[in-house]
Amino acid sequence: MKIINNIIDYNFLNSFDINRLRESLVIPIRNDSIYFMCFVCKESDISRIHTNSLVKSYKLSKEEILFFLSDINNRVNLFNLILKSKNAKDINHTFIEEFLDILIKKSIDSRASDIHIESLEPSMIIRLRVDGILKIFYVFEKDFFLALSSYIKLISRLDITQIRLPQDGRFSKNVDEKDYDFRVSIMPTINGESIVIRVLDNINIQKNIEDLGFSNHLYKEFKDIVTLKDGLVLVSGPTGSGKSTTLYSLIKKFDFETKKIITIEDPVEYKLSQVQQISVNDDIGLEFKTVLKNILRQDPDIILIGEIRDKYSLDIALQASLTGHLVLASIHANSSIETLSRLIDLKADSYLLSTTLRYIISQRLVLNICEHCNKEGCEKCNFTGFFGRSSLCEVLNVDDSISSMIFEKKKKHEITKYLENTKFISMLSDGKDKVKKGFTTIDEVYKVVNHNEI
Repeated sequence: MKIINNIIDYNFLNSFDINRLRESLVIPIRNDSIYFMCFVCKESDISRIHTNSLVKSYKLSKEEILFFLSDINNRVNLFNLILKSKNAKDINHTFIEEFLDILIKKSIDSRASDIHIESLEPSMIIRLRVDGILKIFYVFEKDFFLALSSYIKLISRLDITQIRLPQDGRFSKNVDEKDYDFRVSIMPTINGESIVIRVLDNINIQKNIEDLGFSNHLYKEFKDIVTLKDGLVLVSGPTGSGKSTTLYSLIKKFDFETKKIITIEDPVEYKLSQVQQISVNDDIGLEFKTVLKNILRQDPDIILIGEIRDKYSLDIALQASLTGHLVLASIHANSSIETLSRLIDLKADSYLLSTTLRYIISQRLVLNICEHCNKEGCEKCNFTGFFGRSSLCEVLNVDDSISSMIFEKKKKHEITKYLENTKFISMLSDGKDKVKKGFTTIDEVYKVVNHNEI
């Protein structure tokens, strides 16, 4: 938190030679005529900066200092744009627009999925979520937040005067000759507003199932799923585990010309060619239940349900599966076995479930060791040692034995015991295999998979 509470004077920092700062591993904060304040690490050499003042230093890691200095040009440019905006006689959106453009380009270059702009007690911080992890990228004076917030509301067609209620909007920008959509959420907090901008990049949705980092033994199961004519296929996992990307990638494997495919999503964020996508909108009465109730009248071959959220949506999915439709859906559960427990909790009809359920795909995303630095830390990986993510996955093929156990309402441990005597490969085993092959570390696997899973 030290970097949040110590706002850097970039005019002061910019008076030093950047290469010398990198060599010395020092980040100057400010000079208040008594103290030369700076961030240092164990390997820092303050004497190379040649300051005659008393030194007051704050500790950071070497990686944090290198990360900060690697992006110094953007930091200085953003700081100068804030000064220009504050010094302008009238409200000048040019400087704010340029500030946002730099921030967005940095986010895209860093492969960020979300931009978090937050108003805290002492400062305004900007964090980016890269590979599922939030990291502080910029800290500035809080007084610029209002101008930035107003501009984001303006381009998102939101109420600029509203600061006490949540608002949601969207805007688009062209970055490096490519169009991007951005979804905006603004939430009031005790320190001001919190702004989250979701980068809606189609790059993951454009990927084939083979490009998602699954282990080779899983692809036969995926091929079998694509040959199904009816039944229910579930993709389970917590929020942010890649369920939607897997569903989209599976859908793309079907023949769009001969199959009528309909999706129900809340909301539709990525458009699929030749697929009929329905975006739920409660404000106009287009509710999840209403769509589900009428969807079979559209004569679909394949239905994708964004999420099985309650007994009603589950019952519709089971009925559709039973009447000759293939239904793919996501559901929140921690593993394949836990998915069965979740379905029982939703009071699924045991006969319908045993008759229609074909596969459960349960997955997580795990950080990959950076191939550029092999966990040493570099600019490519923001000095984290990790770059990109791949999928840990288990696929439960609901065979006749498991189907019978579901119908007979067997306990979770009985199904687990049966699977231990089959060729079923759990997520934990899949993760350990990726560790052996050098893709990730065992610590990263244990962060996303329960140690006690089979």
